[in-house]
Amino acid sequence: MARKTFPFPVPNPTPLYLAPMAGVSESPFRRLCHSHGADVVVTEFLSAEGIRRENVATISKLRFSQEERPIGVQIFGAEPAAMADAAAMVTDLFAPDFVDINFGCPVKKVVRRNGGSGCLKDLDLVEAIIRAVSRATPLPVTVKTRSGWNEEMRDPVGIALRMQDAGARVFALHARTRTQMYTGQANWDEIAAVAAALDIPVLGNGDIKTAADAKRMLDHTGADGIMIGRGSYGQPWVFRQARALFEGRPMPETPGVHERFTIALEHARMVQAYEVDAIGAALEFRKHLGWYVKGLPNSADLRARLHQVRDFAEVEAIFATYLEFYEEYQARGLKPDDPDVSSLSCEAA
Repeated sequence: MARKTFPFPVPNPTPLYLAPMAGVSESPFRRLCHSHGADVVVTEFLSAEGIRRENVATISKLRFSQEERPIGVQIFGAEPAAMADAAAMVTDLFAPDFVDINFGCPVKKVVRRNGGSGCLKDLDLVEAIIRAVSRATPLPVTVKTRSGWNEEMRDPVGIALRMQDAGARVFALHARTRTQMYTGQANWDEIAAVAAALDIPVLGNGDIKTAADAKRMLDHTGADGIMIGRGSYGQPWVFRQARALFEGRPMPETPGVHERFTIALEHARMVQAYEVDAIGAALEFRKHLGWYVKGLPNSADLRARLHQVRDFAEVEAIFATYLEFYEEYQARGLKPDDPDVSSLSCEAA
């Protein structure tokens, strides 16, 4: 089968995408993931109404730097005219590489306005939105969706064909229904079926927690690219590891504690430079800190202290104290479940 062509330049023939994730895929994290091997990034999903009304908070999330390219702006809404207006504004004011439409978000506050995966209850509306957005922008229009609204309406191939016919240029499938939310398992067989049925590139998404998962999905589905969402939390290096596996090279080792903290602090400094509200930025960054330290010895105590920070300087101090604990932990050859671990202190002096 001939390789499918992406409608914008991608660095690798089988690109790795950073998924659009509310409150996570902001500019600093997008830049960090790009530097660690993500080929394409997408903004967190943004309201078409917020864009067309020039809501300050919404518009601020459209900012991106040239180093983030190729980048797509993801919009959501249930009114074709509003979606078209938003796409036109995004194109004129920010000129991303593509406009992505969110037909997959399962959260209630979006769905109850028929946005996100709520649109999947009315595929005529889905087609109308894609056609309206495609007419409003010269940029490629791509889509991210789920396998259906519920089990009764589960029809990923039928949905994909209708979206392709309406003008979608890339199709990303999270192979769960809306009613599944994030429970159960993503059905990778559905991604394979869609990849075989469509003429446009298909991205697989769902249940990728490690680089090995990304490689298994690629082999299982024959997708044209892989989109990693929650699997990037606290481990932006997953993209570089996955790329090595895609190319048949040995997978780079997962960073040790020192390197992990260095990357976390780099991320924190990027956030600090990007955000205007320093305290608010530190509070929002707590979730990232929790992800970076997941699985470390005494991680529960470490997370508890990191989730109290109100200033980025506190993070460096907590990390420095923890590293003293960790060096003693290693020197004594302890294991995470060793009772002697509790006798060591990783509290700030």
